[in-house]
Amino acid sequence: MNAVLTPPAAAVLRTEARLFGRELGALFWIVLFPVALVAILGSIPSFREDDPNLGGLSTVDVYVPVSVLLSMIMASIMAMPPVVYAYREGGVLRRLSTTPVGPSAILLAQVLLHAAAVLASSVLVLAVGRVAFGTPLPQSVVGYVLAYVLALVAAFSIGAAIMAVVPNGRVGTAVGTIVFFPAMFTVGVWVPVQSMPGLMRDIVGFTPLSASAEALTDAMAGDFPDLRHLLVVAVWAAVLSLVAVRTFRWE
Repeated sequence: MNAVLTPPAAAVLRTEARLFGRELGALFWIVLFPVALVAILGSIPSFREDDPNLGGLSTVDVYVPVSVLLSMIMASIMAMPPVVYAYREGGVLRRLSTTPVGPSAILLAQVLLHAAAVLASSVLVLAVGRVAFGTPLPQSVVGYVLAYVLALVAAFSIGAAIMAVVPNGRVGTAVGTIVFFPAMFTVGVWVPVQSMPGLMRDIVGFTPLSASAEALTDAMAGDFPDLRHLLVVAVWAAVLSLVAVRTFRWE
């Protein structure tokens, strides 16, 4: 926490923010692609109709929280790890360990910047869903915020665990890609979690992103998220964060 308050750490954050602003590809996939997904799905008339099989929500309503989570996995699994790999393999983290700033300042800056991009995307997704397609804003605000924060921590803990255990950026990119596609499935990108057959829904419900999708959807509909879903997300976040902290390589 001290790194957040020190002037050197603030300088690192400003520098990383300038560099991050030049990563137009990453910003597109994190911020704009989830918004585009909602806009494309919402342009299909049948997807705007309420569906009893989805608890009275329309398909585009269900895809709003899915798109919010998609932004999280884009940032945590695909965008942030390559930056950290490059710093680690280039010896940047090792050199910073000999300075008052410390290598954790860069890691913290990366998390803050990517999380800020995710937050911007989430606001845009909710706004486009509401204004363009009448998707309800979260009715249980406290439940939504709680589920959102837990989902964000869980998503970044997945990326952090991958960064910690892989030996180099080449392997890390491959592992990240392998993890990314199942993550997209469990979050409901191809088939909304609510539309999955009962057994499959029960199984994926024990994954952090699927449980997050259920929790966010519940909160959007006005119900406080099921405590079981929140517990699943919290346990995954705690375990993966512990793995990342215990095994992370600075060089």
